[in-house]
Amino acid sequence: MGGQYRITGDKYPRMRRPRRRGKLVVLTVVSAAVLGVGGWGTLQLIDVFTGGDSAAAAGTKSACGTEAKPSASPAGAAKPLPRPNTITVNVLNATTRSGLAQKTADELKKRGFRIGEVANAPATFDKKVKGAGVLLGPATALDTALPVLGTQLAGAERRTDPARKGAELDLIIGDTFRGLTAKADADKALTALANPEPAPASKKNC
Repeated sequence: MGGQYRITGDKYPRMRRPRRRGKLVVLTVVSAAVLGVGGWGTLQLIDVFTGGDSAAAAGTKSACGTEAKPSASPAGAAKPLPRPNTITVNVLNATTRSGLAQKTADELKKRGFRIGEVANAPATFDKKVKGAGVLLGPATALDTALPVLGTQLAGAERRTDPARKGAELDLIIGDTFRGLTAKADADKALTALANPEPAPASKKNC
């Protein structure tokens, strides 16, 4: 054999890799392991002194946003609702059954409403109201007095007349009228109207 190695006797030389490369590999592996352990230990110390759980919780809250608390008052209730004893109601009978207007007016009076005119309905409504009744008032009563009166006759149609003057309301009795809403149910509806439940809190899902 030629080159670096020569056979000069009856023994062959052993061919080995230089030992320096092996030492470099070992040193590299050991250094990497030491750095890894040191880095892990540093992270543990940071976590201990800064409070890892608190930081994580704070980060979660920051990402999710703050919960919106329910409002104590409904957004649509811009005006306070009037009490029944401040509402004047004209009771008008648009049916062919006699006596309904007076009987209904007497019951409304017992429930605290003021009674105005008690008569037959004008030609505009006479024998033309197919439902239980029509509640008619000025435009300003749409979200105030009309809903209060509406608790006494569930299912009645509500209408407003922009040209109407004053604050009086008309309760016009229709063909399917069988009486006012039961007082217990009307009282519950009136209480719910005056004290609406707050809107549910909005939550942001993460």
